[in-house]
This record gives sequence, C-alpha cells and structure tokens, in this order.
Amino acid sequence: MFVLLLAAFMNLIDVTIVNVALPRLQVSLDATSTEIEWVVAAYVLAFALGLLPFGRLGDTIGRKLMFQAGVVLFTLFSAACGLAPSMQTLIVARVFQGLAGAMMMPQVLAIAQLMFPPQERGVAFSLFGLTAGLASVAGPLTGGLLIGADIYGLDWRPIFLVNIPLGVLTVVATAMLVPQTPSNPALRHDVGGIVLAALTVFLLVFPLIEGHSLGWPLWTFVMLGLSAVSAFAFQWHEARRARANLSQLLPVTLLHNGGFLLGMTIVTVFFSGVAGFFIVLAVFLQTGFGLSPLESGLTTVPFPIGVLLASIASGRFAGRWPRLRIAGGAGALILGMILLFVVVRSVGQAVDHWQFVAPLLICGFGLGTAISSLFQTVLANVPPQDSGSGSGALQSFQQIGGAIGIAITGQIFFSSLAARLGAGIPAGQAYVDSMGNALVFEILAFVAVILLLLFLKPAPAQGVHGGARPVQPVAEA
Repeated sequence: MFVLLLAAFMNLIDVTIVNVALPRLQVSLDATSTEIEWVVAAYVLAFALGLLPFGRLGDTIGRKLMFQAGVVLFTLFSAACGLAPSMQTLIVARVFQGLAGAMMMPQVLAIAQLMFPPQERGVAFSLFGLTAGLASVAGPLTGGLLIGADIYGLDWRPIFLVNIPLGVLTVVATAMLVPQTPSNPALRHDVGGIVLAALTVFLLVFPLIEGHSLGWPLWTFVMLGLSAVSAFAFQWHEARRARANLSQLLPVTLLHNGGFLLGMTIVTVFFSGVAGFFIVLAVFLQTGFGLSPLESGLTTVPFPIGVLLASIASGRFAGRWPRLRIAGGAGALILGMILLFVVVRSVGQAVDHWQFVAPLLICGFGLGTAISSLFQTVLANVPPQDSGSGSGALQSFQQIGGAIGIAITGQIFFSSLAARLGAGIPAGQAYVDSMGNALVFEILAFVAVILLLLFLKPAPAQGVHGGARPVQPVAEA
C-alpha cells in the first residue's frame, strides 16, 4: 500500500506545486494568461481522457503492469516538463504527463480494493486521504522553497524534476512489493467505446477550460451540446455490446446502477467546489497582494493540515457511517468557506495570513473527512471484476468536476476582476470583491452535495459486490 500511495503522492504533489508556481512560470517563459491556464488544463484534460480506457486496460492486461508503465512514463515526462525550453513544449509535455498519470492512478484504487478484505478497506481508503493531505502540505511548501532557492539558477524547473527520484523509487519498489491482481484476458478492447468516451470528455472539458478566457464564443456551447449527444451514443454503444455479450469500456451494469451514477454526480459536484478555489486563491495572494510563492504556500498550509488531521481521524471509523461523514465534511467546507468569505471581505491594503488559518483549517478538515468516505461509498457499488473500470470512471468524473469548477470559478473571478478594474476601482478592492464572488460558488456546490446525499441509498453490504478476498502475491497463490 505504501508503494501505491507513493505514486499517488507523486501525482498529487505535482498538482499542488504547479498551482503555487503559476505566476513565476508566466514571468519566466513570457506566457499569456491563457497559456498559463493551459499548464494546468492540459494535464486535467489528458488525465480525464485517459482514466476510463486505462482503467479498463488494467482490468484486461493486469493492473500491476499498467501501474508500472504509468509510473515510468510519468517520471520521464516530469523530466521533460522540467527541461522544457518554451511554454509550448511545456504544455505538450504536460499532456503526456497527464496521460501517464491516467495510466497509474486507476490502478492505485483498483489494486487497493482487491488487496484488502472488506473490514480493512476503510483504513486503506483513509490512507489515500492521508496521502492527499501530505501531498497538499508538501506541495505548496516544497514549491515555494524550490522556487525561492533558485537551485543552480533553474528557477521553477525543480518543481517537476523533483518527481524523478520519487518515480525511480516507486518503479523499483513496485517490482518487489506490489502483488499481481487477477486480470481478465478474455475481455476484448472496446475501441468504439474508447473513442466515444474520449470524444465525450473532450467535448465537455475543452470548452469549459477555454470558454471563459475567450469570452464564451458560440462554438463552446455547440461543443457542450455535442458532448451530450456523444454521451448518449456512448451509452447506446455499450448497451449494444452488452446484448452481444462483448466486453464494454464502462460495463452496462454500472451505467444502469443508480447508486453508482448518483455517486458519480456527487463526486462531480464535490470536486467542482475544490479545484478552481486554489487557482484563484494563488492569484489573489500573489498577484493581488504581492505575496511570494513561499508566502502564498505558507498561507494555504492550514488547509492541507486540516486534510491530514481528518484523514488520520477517518481511519478510526473504518467503513462506518460513510454518508454521515460525507455530509459532515461538506458541512465543514460550507462553514469554512463562509468564514473565508468574511475574512476576504475584511482585507484592506495588505493580507494578514493569520486571518486565513481558521477558515482554511476547517475547509481542509471537511475535505479530509468527506473524500475517503466518498470514494469508498461509490466503489462499494462496483463488482470486483470491474474495479479498474469503476475506479477510472470515478477519477474521470472527479477531473470533469474539477474542470467545471475551474471554468465557473475562473469565469466569476476574472470577469468580476476585469469589470471592477475597468470601472476604476482600486486593485486591492477589485481583487477582494472578485474573490468574494468566487467563494459564493464554492459554498453553493457543497450545499448541493448535501442535498444530493439525501437521495443516495446506503451502499450494499461489503461482501456482496465488494467482498472479494484479498489478493495474494502470485508466488503464494
């Protein structure tokens, strides 16, 4: 489990480090605001596109093999990002880094789901939340320290190069410690499903990422409409393959599973309230009030500390009261965002980082409380033989939710900022007003999560779908 979580840590720390480094990247590579957004968006889009097909490929050819390939490629493309000579090269490298991340991440949850008996899965999934918390703490601090140190004059480049030693360690440890899990070579690759799923995700995510920076031209709404058509075609294609007893990219049993689909909706809404928040907060602190990357990272540290504390506490609950813990986590996020709204509105000429401690700590505790229970509840509805596909779908909707959140939060923040600056409002007040407006969306997203939970039925008893025996290493089997 440590090896699996090391790969998850490498992926998660990469995201948090990049957020802190965005203003410095823009200056260093003379990038436009749209290009800077694409440093994040290129990864999100590629990651979302690859999760479903690579999750299913893990079910087919073996999850350990797919995991190893993903770690190797993620390490190589991290090096490519760190050595990129231009913004265009960096964005391309981020695309391939996202695809490599999509190869390894579905296998992390899928292998854990099969490796542990039902009574131990609560602890295993809380460890995943703990890893997210550690990565969130380490990311801003490590990013700020690495950029501030300017090692050998490399400026921002070490934020990507730091993945190389982690990747090498993970590759070696995987070969020695991670067990093989049962694969299903009889499953045939659903090429049509892969194409339709990728097309659906692209038609949905691309206009969401690009729309607000381009002023929402007509073609963005056309693409969003076509994504619904493509999603319907995907469902029809999968149903047709099921009737012909052919393997499906996303099994029809999951498409017809009301609990799983509602869980996917909750995941999408939940993560829409998280992803965009940190991008606008970094801009608010660094561009709006002149904080350095390290100062910005230190200001946000209470959030990941809250995640860390909640993840440790969640392990004591094992698999008990998952819906109540999701609702409690969302409630804490609402409270924290409201307090943060009050703090932001009270900011004058300078930011007092101590004012952000309590709201961000509460928000982080809410996220850490909800996230492991949310993943566990959704995957409890997935039969073991489809664990890779179900895990890929879960993380794909997580990324779609993040893209939606980035689009909506970015649209609110940047359009509000442009309007206020254009009206002659002082810059500090314009940033305060815009950040406050963006926080309203975050609050509404977590309110929606609590309302949707009212319709989510309890997960099936462990052992019905989720009761597969723990996987043993092949040599022992």
